[in-house]
Amino acid sequence: MATKIIIAAHKQYRMPEDPLYLPVQVGAACNKDENGNPIDLGFARDDGGENISAKNPHFCELTGLYWAWKNLEADHLGLSHYRRYFGSLQPKKTKDLYENVLKKEEAEELFRTYRVLVPKKRNYYIETLYSHYAHTHYAEHLDETRRIIAEACPEYLGAFDRVMKQRSGHMFNMCVMERDLMDSYCSWVFDILFRLEAALKGEEAELSFYQGRFYGRVSEIIFNVWLQYQLETGVLKESDICELPCLYTEKVNWLKKGTAFLSAKFLHKRYENSF
Repeated sequence: MATKIIIAAHKQYRMPEDPLYLPVQVGAACNKDENGNPIDLGFARDDGGENISAKNPHFCELTGLYWAWKNLEADHLGLSHYRRYFGSLQPKKTKDLYENVLKKEEAEELFRTYRVLVPKKRNYYIETLYSHYAHTHYAEHLDETRRIIAEACPEYLGAFDRVMKQRSGHMFNMCVMERDLMDSYCSWVFDILFRLEAALKGEEAELSFYQGRFYGRVSEIIFNVWLQYQLETGVLKESDICELPCLYTEKVNWLKKGTAFLSAKFLHKRYENSF
């Protein structure tokens, strides 16, 4: 059973020492030093084979997922980040967070029972997924996505509307799943995102660098739409899905994050950086 999780990275960073993981330099086609020379981090690169590496400034880690989908062979395929990982269900008492990152042996044991691994849902409590996106980014991105779904795959429209009203969701574009499911998901999500890109005709260039990365953020939300539809149509059962802890390798400033969250909701101040 071959399972591979790529780690989307754009700089040198400590990586888990486990064969489950493949560090991938995302946006490799765009990575240049101050002299305009290509930067090579020594990882696998997302600009070989069939790829969308040049879209990385706006598609974020999805350029790594696209490359893996098109170029890697694995029975189970997934995505994590250089600062975010799936955690073990049996964590050790240790100060070294990397000791509790999901390992190959445990992942393959999980896939004897489950078909999909996802991070535990993030709860927004006083916001729906739609309202949170509208307050922190631009609602028209989701509105246009809905129009595209109504046109390209209308069978998903009910799931889309239901998910937008939820107050929690699986975020970060993180998932690991059986290859046939990953093929289904990637075919669906990239078709929608490429249609969204064509419909907005370069709108990302008119936004700040942070806000211009919205294709990756839209996909975070509509992953939940795809998953919901699989459940509603019987492709997946709840018992096929395993929620895992999400481990952060860097300290999260929850005060700053919470203040920004409330400012976005009540003062209409959109996010302009990560926390």
